[in-house]
Amino acid sequence: MITGVPVYHRETQINMFKVLNQEGRARRGEFMTPHGTVQTPVFMNVGTQGAIKGALSAEDLSNIGCQIELSNTYHLHIRPGDRLIHDLGGLHRFMLTDSGGFQIFSLAALRKISEEGVAFNSHVDGRHIFMSPENSIQIQSNLGSDIAMAFDECIKIPSPYEYVKKSCDRTSRWLVRCRDELERLNDQPDTVNRGQVLFGINQGTIFPDLRIDHMKRIAELDLAGYAIGGLAVGETTQEMYDTIELTEEHIPKDRP
Repeated sequence: MITGVPVYHRETQINMFKVLNQEGRARRGEFMTPHGTVQTPVFMNVGTQGAIKGALSAEDLSNIGCQIELSNTYHLHIRPGDRLIHDLGGLHRFMLTDSGGFQIFSLAALRKISEEGVAFNSHVDGRHIFMSPENSIQIQSNLGSDIAMAFDECIKIPSPYEYVKKSCDRTSRWLVRCRDELERLNDQPDTVNRGQVLFGINQGTIFPDLRIDHMKRIAELDLAGYAIGGLAVGETTQEMYDTIELTEEHIPKDRP
């Protein structure tokens, strides 16, 4: 277990981000975590399987000022396994774990989505895997990252309006399940990082009304932070920029 890591209760979690300055929509801020303070805006280095590709050591990352390393729930669950990482004390360094939703999106031919979660086959050995919102949060809790990302469906573009609407509704319900599971796990004595917080993910492809409606709904859950997901998956660059701009207007201004 990690010792000396504070438990971040609900009141603390919603006060982890401080805006230092703002000009238009651009913000300069600080995001406080159990393992240090991140200066924002920040570039998140991708370390899918817990390490940056290209032979960079932890010392190299420290020397270049890496503040956040992004690791992936799906890949670490497959290899070496989240329970092994849990038993070894977690990822320790400040790392955000992606929920695995995009990787499941990339396995479209091997998956089946239902209200309960997603059933799919491993890209490594073909074994059957089922991942629910609760499973995703449990794995991320075992990894011990400071930020857990909500389990969502990354919808391909283009997709029919009615399908996207139903998917956004389901992703909203999944988010509530993610929140409740993380709150339960953060009360457990053997949890690696009891200060882990949840970020919600906005979906809706490039339909303006669905993007705005979904963002408003997930903002009501008063989470520690939010992300705009489901972009760079088929739309034009202009459509991506337009979607980001209209969605950003409805993200809580006091959250990262």
